Amino acid sequence: MAFNWHSDPITRTTPLDKHYRNTQNVRRFLISQCGEAFKFDRPFMAWIKQSAPQTMGDVADEWRRLHP
Repeated sequence: MAFNWHSDPITRTTPLDKHYRNTQNVRRFLISQCGEAFKFDRPFMAWIKQSAPQTMGDVADEWRRLHP
């Protein structure tokens, strides 16, 4: 069964898969990791879709690297 990006619990070790979606659940996780200033932008969403990140922890770390 595929990971449900809308409702399954997300942790730093949650792997990204081909079914990844920018959902409210993902947004809540990233706000918890990156702070209230987190927001998606097109370059960042494109980076995620390029399959560069392996886990949601990688996604959070990259956002924090880009927004010190």
